[in-house]
Amino acid sequence: MPDPAGVPALLDAIRHLEGVEARHIETVHVHERHEGETVWEGDVEVFQLIEHPKAKLAYAWSEATTGTKRRFFVVLGVPPVGSAKAAVQASIMADATKLAPSEG
Repeated sequence: MPDPAGVPALLDAIRHLEGVEARHIETVHVHERHEGETVWEGDVEVFQLIEHPKAKLAYAWSEATTGTKRRFFVVLGVPPVGSAKAAVQASIMADATKLAPSEG
C-alpha cells in the first residue's frame, strides 16, 4: 500500500528539503523490531534523485500526527543508509538522539 500522503506529496517534500527533483522507483514494506517488539511498520517510497550532489536515492514516508497533519521523512541514500530498512533505522536513531536528555 503506498504512503497515505501519496507520492506527489513525498516528491514535494523531497523538493522542499533537498532542492532537487526525483522519480519514484518502488514501494518497500518495512517492519522494524527491537527486542521482539514492533517499533515501526509501514511502506517506504524509494526515489531516484535527479542531480543531487551527494546521493542517487532517497527514502521517504509520512506519518499521521495531530488532526489531519502529517510528518514527512526524507532520508538520503548515503552510507550507511543503503536500503529502506536502513533509512527507517536511521530515522528512529535520529529521533531518539533528539529526545535524549542532554548531559552536562
